[in-house]
Formats: sequence, structure tokens, C-alpha cells
Amino acid sequence: MQFKFSFKAPILGVSFLVCSVAAATPVPSAPQLGARSYVLYDYHTGQVLVDTNGEVPQPPASLTKIMTAYLAFDALKQGDIKLEDEITISTEAWRTGGSRSFIDPAKPVPVEVLVHGVLTQSGNDATLALAQHMAGTEAVFADLMNAEAQRLGLTNTHFVNSHGLPAENHYSSALDMARLAAATIRDFPDYYPWYAFKSFTWNNITQPNRNRLLFWDSKVDGLKTGYTEAAGYCLVASRQDEDMRLIAVVMGSDSDRSRFREAQALFNWGFRFYETHRLFPVGEKRTDAPVFGGEQRAVPLGLAEDLYITVPRGQYDELTASVEVAPRLMAPVAQGSSQGVLRVKLGDEVLLERPLVALQAVEEGGLVRRAIDAVRLWWQE
Repeated sequence: MQFKFSFKAPILGVSFLVCSVAAATPVPSAPQLGARSYVLYDYHTGQVLVDTNGEVPQPPASLTKIMTAYLAFDALKQGDIKLEDEITISTEAWRTGGSRSFIDPAKPVPVEVLVHGVLTQSGNDATLALAQHMAGTEAVFADLMNAEAQRLGLTNTHFVNSHGLPAENHYSSALDMARLAAATIRDFPDYYPWYAFKSFTWNNITQPNRNRLLFWDSKVDGLKTGYTEAAGYCLVASRQDEDMRLIAVVMGSDSDRSRFREAQALFNWGFRFYETHRLFPVGEKRTDAPVFGGEQRAVPLGLAEDLYITVPRGQYDELTASVEVAPRLMAPVAQGSSQGVLRVKLGDEVLLERPLVALQAVEEGGLVRRAIDAVRLWWQE
């Protein structure tokens, strides 16, 4: 089954509707930046729109803290730690060099303050204190970071510490950082907005967020800066405009200001020449699959999650979708089980594939129904 796109009505059968086609906007070459490594990543689809040395391992500096925060958000979500928990600060954490949150080892500090210290102030002292609270030691916490990196498919990443100060065998890549940022946005919608805080005050000291794009562009809502001499100036930023969200990662830029200008150039190019659309919502029927030997003769199939696509501007109406289902689906059919594939193409190019899942269960039918369907199958053969 193949269909042409106009999303005024759900695609359910073999009929199709052709829309008027807007002129496609030519996509010029992506900006050439001075940073050692950079990517522009589409949040909804995982498409990499710009990639220069995106998979080359780099010193991540304080971008490391995005993983530390990811693990903290997960621990909060699971109830392993609570925002109001008061933490005694170790001497080791208090003495950590670099950027600081100015926590006092003589006074217990709530987890909530430490998290803001990580996200907004980029405090190495707060970061280590949080890591020690969650894992006992930083070495154990680094093991947790690496296990999570492996689970998320971050293949060019290895952590040695929680804060990103220079260390041998501590590295990540621009593409891995983009994927980590996307996972943060997806997995922790209640905590991700904390990345947009423009300042935070603790111990009577107010520090602004180092991510200047939060001040320059109201549609930027995160994430994190980083700097060491070895890493250069680094930035992971996310910008959302209606359905479209892009993530820009710049590593090894020449100056504090240049990293923001370079990320801004990536965003300007991406939002100018691409567009994102939600093609189909989760749980909406895309087609029916015939079922043999079941209480029902067919099962509705749909998507397990919203389906988005990002394409060059003007090419949206040229997309086509097709569905492929198993020719002989036998009962019982479990709800949520994969029973087909939906493909979206632009011309002859397959842009994406997603499994079609059973939207409801179909139990095995009675003896008569199974006998009738057995004959039907025999006749078809």
C-alpha cells in the first residue's frame, strides 16, 4: 500500500490524496565553522543535518556534566534520591578546582541546590558532591556513567570523572553529546527545563548561566557550556520552534564568543532550510491486518510513538508512505507486538522505517472459527 501525503485525514486504506506541491527551497552547503568538531542534530528523527568530525573523540570539558545530570534526573525519577535530601560535602568536593558553586563543607546542602549547581553554575564542587552522594565514590560513579553511555549507544564516549576536568581516557564526541542531549530532553521532561535557568543563587552568590544563547534567543532552552585548555570552548545547545527541535554541538571552538556564534549559525541554517512535521500520532490506526483463527478477523495497526520527519523545505508534499504487514497473521496477537512496517520515502529514497504494532489484542477464536480459517488458508495456498 502506498500513499501521498496530506494529513487532513488518516491514511487507512489503499486510496491516496495528492496535494499541490510548493516549490522546494534549494539547500545550500552548511556553514563552515572554525571549531574542531560540530554537528547539527534533529531531535525527533535522529537525522544528522551537519557533521564535521562528529564522531571523532574530543575532550568534553564540562559537557561531561550533562551525563552527571542525566543520572541525577534518573535517580530522582526512580526515587533513589530526593530533592530535599541534605548532603554533607566532602573535603575532596569542596577543594575541586575550576568553576565552583561555593558550597560550604560545614553546612549540609540539598540535592536540589547541587543539581542547579551542576546545570546553571557548572560548579565542579557541586558536581563531585552529587556524584559521591549517588555512588559513594567518583570512580564508581564514572562506571555508572559509562554503563549509561553504552546503553544509550554513545560509542565514542568514555568518562573518568563527573565534572570534565582533564583526565587521561576521558573523552566524548559531538555526535554522542547530541544524542545524550536528545535523551535528556526525551526522558526527563520535568527536569529538562532546569537547563534554561538564567542564573542561580547559593550562599549569597548569584552566578549567571554561561550559555549566552539563553539570553540571545528565547527559543533556545538548554543545555551546557564547557571549557578547558585542551578541550577549547564547547557548547551543546537546543532550540525549538513549533514542532521542530534541533541540537547544535560545537567542540574545540577558538573563543567564548565564537562557540555561541557558531552554534547560532548552525541553527540559522537548519531552521531556514529544513522543516519538521508530525506525520502520524501515536496510537492512531494506520491500517488493518487480517487475522486467522482469532475472535476478530482483523487487528488495527499503528505506531508506538509519534512519527516526525524533517525534510528540506518544500519537499514535504512529495513524501509518500507505504505499509507492509505480515500476510498470514495467526491468533493470538498480543497488544503492542510488531506486525508490520511503515516506510516514508522521498522519491526512491527511504527516509525512515517504523514498526507497526497491534493496537489491541486478538485472542484465539473458538473451534468453529479456527476450522473455517484453516480452510481459508488451505484454499489460498
